[in-house]
Amino acid sequence: MNIKYNLVVLAAFCCTAIGSAQDIVTQEQAVKLALENNYGIKIAKQAVEVAENNTSVLNSGYLPTLTGAAGATYNLDNTEAEFSNGAPPTSLKGAESNRYNASVNLNYTIFDGLGRQYNYKSLKEQYQLSELQARETIENTVLQLFSVYYSVAQLTENLDALQETLEVSKDRLVRAQYQFDYGQNTKLGVLNAEVDINNDSINIISSYQELKNAKRDLNVVLGNALNPEFAVSTAIDFKLQFQKDDLFEKAKTHNVALLQTEKNIAISELDIKSNKSGFLPTIGLSGTYGWNKNNNNGASFVSVSTNTGLSGGLNLSWNLFDGGSTIIKVRNAKVNLETQKLQKENILIGIQRDFENAWEDFENKLKIFNIQQQNIITSQNNFERTQENFKIGQVNSIEFRQAQLNLLNAELSRNQAKYQAKLAELQLLQLSGELLNVDF
Repeated sequence: MNIKYNLVVLAAFCCTAIGSAQDIVTQEQAVKLALENNYGIKIAKQAVEVAENNTSVLNSGYLPTLTGAAGATYNLDNTEAEFSNGAPPTSLKGAESNRYNASVNLNYTIFDGLGRQYNYKSLKEQYQLSELQARETIENTVLQLFSVYYSVAQLTENLDALQETLEVSKDRLVRAQYQFDYGQNTKLGVLNAEVDINNDSINIISSYQELKNAKRDLNVVLGNALNPEFAVSTAIDFKLQFQKDDLFEKAKTHNVALLQTEKNIAISELDIKSNKSGFLPTIGLSGTYGWNKNNNNGASFVSVSTNTGLSGGLNLSWNLFDGGSTIIKVRNAKVNLETQKLQKENILIGIQRDFENAWEDFENKLKIFNIQQQNIITSQNNFERTQENFKIGQVNSIEFRQAQLNLLNAELSRNQAKYQAKLAELQLLQLSGELLNVDF
């Protein structure tokens, strides 16, 4: 009796905890929190920021380089000098001299075979590719979010159904005890009712633990943005409003994996042009503004000299033959382009297969959900009739328990079918590239 009592008390505690006032986190709020706090999404956004920085003109190669240089030299020499004008020779020991210089140097590439132009365009394409990669991360995170969110919702509804079952079992135990006390039934009816209460209590305890685990999983997806004591909405609204053919056309144009492949094709085409720039000459402009000062020793004709000046030049370089490395780079870039095109064709075939599978999966699960809805009505009617007959003694406890379990199983199956159908719809929307365009 102690074990039975403890189980019932613990089950009642679980139900009280679930039924207490809790903040309801709607689907819209969950998506908003995930976009703001999910660490995977934050990391993806950081990658987009890096790619955006790379598209700056400061990383384009179009701007000149400006460098400064300065130096100083000190000499201590022993010098013997003979002069060509017939002056007597000079011998110096420990003669000091020093030189100072400073300059500003400008270098600018006027033409590099159009290589930097194609590289700059490639950086912009890579930025757009990073945005698509971030979008893919967001879509996967949203799908993961709802997978856990609906798990919490399903377990919540399951607990409600289990609580109703436990309440019916408690009423049955009271009735069985009265019948036994007044000699209308045997002790077996009481014992069977107690066993069923224990089983119902165990189911509640287990389901409550699963619910707490699922809430922790959901909070991780949301970046621990929620207080542990929260609840979710169990309302479901199927939002798919597209015809099959229209949705498939969207999949062929908006699917994020396909769009990434198209960006890779564009990048590969630019890589070919960039590598071909190695066949062309490079023209550069250079300029220097310098200052030099020399303090010479006594053996020099000029004791101090100072020079300042500006110089500029135009230079051309042409790598007429680099051992064939540029040729190989161009060939490999062309092969990579063909590979990207083959991957696009492969993705298109996969999208068609995945779309057909996802569409049929959604239709079937939606049909199963509707059937389960009807099954609830049938099971409820059957239970109510059985309950009335049980009260007047026309149905035994075993038959009553079976009707009770049939109703419970129908409710649990309906809950499962409900959220499986919704997840199938979201997977179909993700495949078609419409997942982030619907109102949750």
